[in-house]
Amino acid sequence: MKYDTSWISNPGGQMVNEDACAYHLVPTGGSWVVADGLGGHRGGQKASSLAVETALAFLSMSSDNPLNNLHDTLENAQKAIIAGQQAEPDCYAMRTTIILLVIRNDQARWAHLGDSRLYVFHKNRVIFQTKDHSVPQMLVGADEIRPEDIRGHKDRNRLLRCLGSPEVFRPAIYDKTYAVQPGDSFLLCTDGFWEYVLEKEMEEFLGHSASVGQWLKKMEELLSNRTHGNHDSYTAIGIRTISVDDMIS
Repeated sequence: MKYDTSWISNPGGQMVNEDACAYHLVPTGGSWVVADGLGGHRGGQKASSLAVETALAFLSMSSDNPLNNLHDTLENAQKAIIAGQQAEPDCYAMRTTIILLVIRNDQARWAHLGDSRLYVFHKNRVIFQTKDHSVPQMLVGADEIRPEDIRGHKDRNRLLRCLGSPEVFRPAIYDKTYAVQPGDSFLLCTDGFWEYVLEKEMEEFLGHSASVGQWLKKMEELLSNRTHGNHDSYTAIGIRTISVDDMIS
């Protein structure tokens, strides 16, 4: 299969876009990464860029199956950020979220830290989404609030895990492999994106879009209509799987 990819990244109402994203396609699949530098810390923009660059570089140089190297990939990004903190006093507290998707030979795995999310769509319906490393997500797990209450929760920006924190490095790694089917789609995005676009709207736009680029454009238009003032930066990568047989026909 082939993986049609498109992306958007916008500073929103901020002076600086502290998000970063990139991807790398190979004949057997690809790697996709999105990161969100924490705006409350110095060096957020550098942290997100460093995390994305380090992760993709490590995956491209890995001689082993990258599906088995997600922990090492994120650990290398963690080490790069810690080294950057020590080298530049102004960036001593830089942090970032990260979401990473790797597909090889139609098998997928993913890993993350923070509240940047990955959604998996099958037949244009969400069948999986990552769980945020945040206080509101913890409250959902304790049955104190509903999942739909996360978006408007007063503590939504309080993260429990991220890259660059010296106290804890515990990424969440999908412990199986997902068998990718023709027509499946993936969405990697920062909280500045998913905060304003509901899952049912992601599904609806996906089902009525002829391309990944059109899908992202429709969601971005909805986001723009819902945001005012100094809203957060937002970034999203969309991927749709296409059967090689369909491309030939």
